[in-house]
Amino acid sequence: MMSHYVPRIADEWLDSALNRSGGVLIEGPKGCGKSETARQKAHSFVQVDIDPQVPQQLELLPHALLQGATPRVFDEWQTYPDIWNVVRHEIDRRQQKGQFILTGSTAPSEQESRHSGAGRFARVRMSTFSFYESGHSTGEISMRALVDDADYDPVVTQHLAFPELIERLCRGGFPGNLGLALVDAMANNRDYLETVAHVDVLNLDAVRRDPMRVMATLRSLARGVGTEMTTSAMGSDVGVTRETVGNYLSALGRIFIATEQPAWSTHLRSRARLRQTPKRHLADPALAVAALDASPDALMKDLEFAGQLFESQVVHDLQVLTGEYISHGRDKDGLEVDAIFTSQGRACFVEVKLGSSGRVVDTAAENLRKFASRFEHEKPPLLLVITGTGMSYRRSDGVNVVCLSHLGV
Repeated sequence: MMSHYVPRIADEWLDSALNRSGGVLIEGPKGCGKSETARQKAHSFVQVDIDPQVPQQLELLPHALLQGATPRVFDEWQTYPDIWNVVRHEIDRRQQKGQFILTGSTAPSEQESRHSGAGRFARVRMSTFSFYESGHSTGEISMRALVDDADYDPVVTQHLAFPELIERLCRGGFPGNLGLALVDAMANNRDYLETVAHVDVLNLDAVRRDPMRVMATLRSLARGVGTEMTTSAMGSDVGVTRETVGNYLSALGRIFIATEQPAWSTHLRSRARLRQTPKRHLADPALAVAALDASPDALMKDLEFAGQLFESQVVHDLQVLTGEYISHGRDKDGLEVDAIFTSQGRACFVEVKLGSSGRVVDTAAENLRKFASRFEHEKPPLLLVITGTGMSYRRSDGVNVVCLSHLGV
């Protein structure tokens, strides 16, 4: 069990946010480490969801709630949504940076009335541990250097063994599971989903949702993880209407359990037309394993599904490592790229492959070059194949091949 704070990539994002804004909103799924990350910067801390004084102070003496050394953290602020506007007004009054940090595991509904906070709040998205943060990547290949330095050409040979990779996909990246036996971590992941279905979704709003159907929706998401599964297909899978699935997905999205990887929106002058269907993911690929009650042995026998999980893990880790929004691309001819993001004005195209054989990498590299050639670029794009095994190196055609167990910030 983790008993000390493990540094997060989000620490840097939080430092930057505090330096440029009066308030910072940290959002992400329960148990991903938001509170502990905020606590590292806090000079005073309010646990909104369990402090009995909060509702009374908010009603009678809201300004008293704001008194304390800064940065002052309001943990799980969404328990009392009025805190948002109270803090926003105080930021306006003080006109100082780094005053408040709000952490939340639930996004307010569109119906809840609150000012956007534009100009007052910076936002930090957090997720579960990346491979790099949990110690399953050496970090010898810098994502920033890949983006920034066209001549960056490291070679790394040692990598995580395939069975260890599969076990990490089953364990997941929840900080509370770090150091636990694999069987215990996997049991915790199953319990986590039960809590999501029976407690978190039910407490979200006034809408009644059947916990069994929530679990069925989670299983459907798990089967289609990393794919462009439609709500119609999910409705057929779960046995409910498309509208019901949409409602459940919206609820799971508000608690950051279900996420979408949007289709890439390219330049209007592009010669290619792209499809717009998002890919679907869970907050951590291990939740897909938990939803289906799978195991490392089962994944070793179903490498196609293991590949889906690995692609989802790579998308998860790219977002953590870069802080960028990760999209995907598929044109009308079916040519696709698994992950796309823009950093420092440079487009980055990524193909994800569980294996690393010469044939697999050659095909992925050719696909990247072909896809990238269909678009106009101000800077030469980064072409990157991320693998589950094998060495990391740069090919003679300029395509970078990087094993996930080497990739760092």
